[in-house]
Amino acid sequence: MLRRMQHFSKNVLLKRRVSTWSPLTTAFNTRPEKRINFTKNEVGLFGKPELTSHEGFYVLKEKAIFKTDDLIEEATSSNRSRKMVVIFDELSDTLCKVADLSEFIRLAHPASNYCSAAEDACITISGIVEKLNTHKKLFNALKSVVDNGDQFETSDVDKHVARLFLFDFEQSGIHLEEEARQRVVFLNDCILQLGQRFMAGAVHPRSISKNILPAAVLPFFASDGENILVSGLYADSANSVARESAYRLFLYPDEQQERLLAEMLKCRNELATVCGFPTYAHRALKASTVETPEMVDMFLDSLNEQLQPRAANDFAIMQKMKSLECGANVPLAAWDTPYFTSSLKRKHLQASASEFSPYFSLGACMEGLNLLMNSLFGISLRNTEMEPGESWFHDIYKLAVEHETEGLLGHIYCDFFERQGKPNQDCHFTIQGGKVMPDGSFQNPIVVVMLNLSQPRWSGPTLLTPSMVDNLFHEMGHAMHSMLARTEFQHVTGTRCSTDFAEVPSVLMEYFANDPRVLRSFAKHFQTQEPMPESMLERLCTSKHLFASSEMQLQVFYSALDQVYHGNHDMHAENTTQTLQRVQEKYYGLPYVENTAWQLRFSHLVGYGAKYYSYLISRAIASWIWQTYFERDPFSRTEGEKYRRGCLAYGGGIPSRLLVSNFLGREITPTNLTSSLISEIDTFNERLKHVDDYFR
Repeated sequence: MLRRMQHFSKNVLLKRRVSTWSPLTTAFNTRPEKRINFTKNEVGLFGKPELTSHEGFYVLKEKAIFKTDDLIEEATSSNRSRKMVVIFDELSDTLCKVADLSEFIRLAHPASNYCSAAEDACITISGIVEKLNTHKKLFNALKSVVDNGDQFETSDVDKHVARLFLFDFEQSGIHLEEEARQRVVFLNDCILQLGQRFMAGAVHPRSISKNILPAAVLPFFASDGENILVSGLYADSANSVARESAYRLFLYPDEQQERLLAEMLKCRNELATVCGFPTYAHRALKASTVETPEMVDMFLDSLNEQLQPRAANDFAIMQKMKSLECGANVPLAAWDTPYFTSSLKRKHLQASASEFSPYFSLGACMEGLNLLMNSLFGISLRNTEMEPGESWFHDIYKLAVEHETEGLLGHIYCDFFERQGKPNQDCHFTIQGGKVMPDGSFQNPIVVVMLNLSQPRWSGPTLLTPSMVDNLFHEMGHAMHSMLARTEFQHVTGTRCSTDFAEVPSVLMEYFANDPRVLRSFAKHFQTQEPMPESMLERLCTSKHLFASSEMQLQVFYSALDQVYHGNHDMHAENTTQTLQRVQEKYYGLPYVENTAWQLRFSHLVGYGAKYYSYLISRAIASWIWQTYFERDPFSRTEGEKYRRGCLAYGGGIPSRLLVSNFLGREITPTNLTSSLISEIDTFNERLKHVDDYFR
């Protein structure tokens, strides 16, 4: 009887503790269940009445077509009654609201009929955009306003957004003579097809006959008849032979991939020169934060100079680690760095990543975000019950983003759990951009944050690893950028800004996720609500900075290679692997491995052509903002309001270089950008001196 009473008392105690979780924590620690609807009518996906069935995409398309025709007629009329930029933004909003929603549903909806209807809508809208890009009368009407001014009074923001619209037009070569314009259309099509084929080849497994390989290597890889399949780098393998074998086999040069990459680079270069740019990099960087490839080169060179001795120290520690494992005469190589980086982090943590997970239930992390948003901006994240038919799957959450005095700012749909057919990536989708409507009201933004977390079990909530917490904060950074950018035009709302600035708010959120003071506010055991022990907390935060110099040097190398490929690069003088060797010798501390060509597996060259540097620039600016505004107090409402009003509120409505310079009070120069990153590295290296001492 006594045992039963003790068991009963423990259950009561546990229930009392659990009951003190906030409503938001409780909601996200409980998976939404599918509800049977007997009484209410379905409201349609995202509350759009047309989308109570997949056939509604046809209705949305038709409405967009008719409205587009009306707006074109208004823009080209001699009797228009509104600013040209306002008409163009409404035209953009009309098309984006169908295209963005359709693209998301095409990727995320589990029902094939919805996916097919959404894909058809995407194709239709793309066709409309292609026709608009060749509409000379519409282009001339906009160009006249940009060159000569509008008949209505315009602001600097109006002029900036109008120039962005004009540049978008000129990307298709509409301003060129007909023969040159047709060449631009042809080259864009070639680049698209070459890029798709290159990306497919970049992830294709390498099939090799067993007969030509040493017997000792065969057990590491999957068999396919008389061949073995190498599908990746085995970077985390504790077996050095497995790591080396996978690296050499998976990255062995491929003639087809070389041809596709060389052709794509050649087409991009010709496209740029036809459009009047010296190189493709100059074309890609127009209207960016750094503005020119020359600025990128100076930044990369400045950062590389500072990183070299620091990265060399990282590699020296890794070499000692390898010598302990493999013997003193075995040199450190490119296939070793991921393994020894993760190995040292595990040793520093004194625990596996999964041992931290009980302190990071999904609900606790969402409450942490809520507390942070409330402290910085006076904003609450409120879980909201959805209407029947509003979501595309039953386990979606809907957050209302509410300001303490301004009211509702927008909605974030949280598609957090893995399911069959869902894209395996963490990302942010804009469904509807914020903008000022013709009647003066504000069209609130609607976004989706997509993650791929494991489903909660009957025994407890979904638990996140530290890296998953970082990803959650990163994607919510994008979402809050969308919520807080109260721009007049949707064309420049939130994340619709230059690529090298779009990542700044999301990377900055990672700084909050790595700060012990922030983690302390929500990292509590999902069963007992006990806070994470202080020693665990400190180890976790410092472990994220181990080997930071060598990891950053690798990003510098990738960025420099991307710039060389898309700059003044003579593709007849050397192939892409010879270029790689030359760039690696200058920018990376480990030597090139003969008979490998990792650039042929580097799919980012397709999606981020000439813009791969954006991660480093965003990181530098985010670090600068953190050190200037939040390092002293990550919960400061005063600094949060400065950040909101001085940075987030503008979206892409102000040139990003001017926006950042104004907000930070200093010019964006290679030296200043480098200084913020090196200062951060050196600060944490001081705290990690014991790692150096351990290997002396």
